Amino acid sequence: MIDVTEENFESDVIEESSKTPVLVDFWAPWCGPCKSLGPVLEKLEVDYGGRFKLVKINSDDQQQLAAAFGVRSIPTCVLMKDGRPLDGFMGALPESKVKEFLDKHLPSDADLVVQEDLELAEELLEAGDTNAALSKLQEALAINPANDEARVDYVKLLISIGDLDAARRALAPSLTQIPLQLRFDALNHWLEALVFATKDERGAWKMEQFDTLISANKRDFDTRLAKARVLIASGEMTQAMEELLEIIMRDKIWEKEIARKTYVAILELISPSKPKATDSMNNKSAGGIELTGNSTATKDPQAELVSKYRRKLSMALN
Repeated sequence: MIDVTEENFESDVIEESSKTPVLVDFWAPWCGPCKSLGPVLEKLEVDYGGRFKLVKINSDDQQQLAAAFGVRSIPTCVLMKDGRPLDGFMGALPESKVKEFLDKHLPSDADLVVQEDLELAEELLEAGDTNAALSKLQEALAINPANDEARVDYVKLLISIGDLDAARRALAPSLTQIPLQLRFDALNHWLEALVFATKDERGAWKMEQFDTLISANKRDFDTRLAKARVLIASGEMTQAMEELLEIIMRDKIWEKEIARKTYVAILELISPSKPKATDSMNNKSAGGIELTGNSTATKDPQAELVSKYRRKLSMALN
């Protein structure tokens, strides 16, 4: 447990919460309920063995921080993750209720091991050791087959090394989810494009061969889709979306909306990762607790590209 002020809030709450969830306890020396809750929180921090970190903020001394979180009464506790409020509660809850709150949000011991494997796999990839990274991801999935982050990373890595059959097998369990997560659907469309490019004879065509057929028949959607898949397989995502738009504008429901579905999959594949930690903290509410204030968003060229093509799809569908 540490005391937090405006001076160390950034490092000990925002940055730290990108590594480990941080429970922020707003209290005051005169507050009776705070005195009963404090020892409970300190005991649980020890009992949970590093699954979360506890920090305390004196709301009398740190009024700006209390105001930023919209604290109206104390004790108030806010659980921070990736620099953002995840949930919170007010009042001196008994230990059993605090544990119930924590267990709802904190990773299990197995999840922590999986997260360590994922981080190590990322480091191994950066070092160029693909085989070791694959092994780590396999270990992570063996520990928790339901861990979606591990499965996404594993499938992506298998695709990147060209092991499409293994990628298809690894992806298959996730394709049965209801509802199907967009990221898994996107990986499936990517796989389909790569398989098409390797097994269909049109995968070896030059772009001019596709364009000749399309010029002769603007509604040759099968050829347009084939061209888009070859473009996807070669990493030419924006060109693929342009081709898919031509289908969508002429026939939105052709082949069970395959053009729109493939287009949406590409948007998912090229979307930048979600921001973490210090990227933004404005107007985030959770558990009845609101963090107020404004932030300036940094323009991301990739995000702007995705936004541009989302608008194009919207116009084509209207």
